[in-house]
Amino acid sequence: MLPKRIGIDLGTANILVYVKGRGIVINEPSVVALANRDNTVVAVGTEAREMLGRTPSTISVIRPMKDGVIADYLITEAMLRYFINKVVGRFNLIKPEVMICIPAGVTSVEQRAVRDAAEQAGARRPAQLVPEPLAAAIGARIPVGTPSGNMIVDIGGGRTEAAVISMYGIVASESVRVAGDRMDDAIAAYIKRRHNLVIGERTAEEIKITIGSAIPLQEELTMPVRGRDQVTGLPRTTTVSSNEITQALQDSLASIVQTVRAVLERTPPELAADIIDRGVVLAGGGALLRHMDILLTQESGIACHVADNPMECTAIGSGVALEHLDVIKRSLPTEEESLVASA
Repeated sequence: MLPKRIGIDLGTANILVYVKGRGIVINEPSVVALANRDNTVVAVGTEAREMLGRTPSTISVIRPMKDGVIADYLITEAMLRYFINKVVGRFNLIKPEVMICIPAGVTSVEQRAVRDAAEQAGARRPAQLVPEPLAAAIGARIPVGTPSGNMIVDIGGGRTEAAVISMYGIVASESVRVAGDRMDDAIAAYIKRRHNLVIGERTAEEIKITIGSAIPLQEELTMPVRGRDQVTGLPRTTTVSSNEITQALQDSLASIVQTVRAVLERTPPELAADIIDRGVVLAGGGALLRHMDILLTQESGIACHVADNPMECTAIGSGVALEHLDVIKRSLPTEEESLVASA
């Protein structure tokens, strides 16, 4: 019996699990609810996210991933174990082969934390790691195995990564800890400042998805927003427009544009010529923000387009990457090299 092959996109906002032959089998928020008394896990994923901002003091709702890396090791391990068991069954004698995405440029300590957490959670040793931009590019069906320049911008929950890829290797990359979560914070801060209304992170995310846009819309969208009035302390509803949200997101969007530009500036000329021909592919949940592709096209001068299934690219790519392990390993820095780079 062959071991199951699993690709995991361990994201700051969502965790996606891809199984060879079955596609994406799990797509749930990276959230864990714990009982404060004895630190037992109460709920994981969607169920835990429903509790965000709505629990009594006896239960804590925690997001164990921050900015694309592990912020709470034990809880990440519990979350991984829960999802791996869900896929392979609790009493599986053959441990699954697991490939997990990590942000490009994380330190070797952060790499080891992800690998250890996966192995402790039931993955076959050694758990394999693949840089997120490379996995996203493979999942977006970009021909990364050819000696030509391909550029991907992965806008996730915790960070945005832009990379130029050729021959399964990352030629130039840049990572910034500004992405979906930072946008939600910016929206919440703007509404507090402009409307004197305090809202939670779930409401902020809802606003971003419903009326958010990277550039001002010709036909403005509006939506009612409920929250707590800062002055009276009572619940109140106000109406917010899409152009206000575009204004709230200016700083976050500027950081993402800057990241894309920084990678283009460092790209060798031969590959830059390929990128001009082929354009830039956007992946990750942040790519779904209205007109994100148009903003990046305007700012970089290169055609940008959103991948077919931007949310699932990275997880699919990590699963497919298991089949090209030898080639990918060849282009990854060894632990010693990454130790030197992070020193």
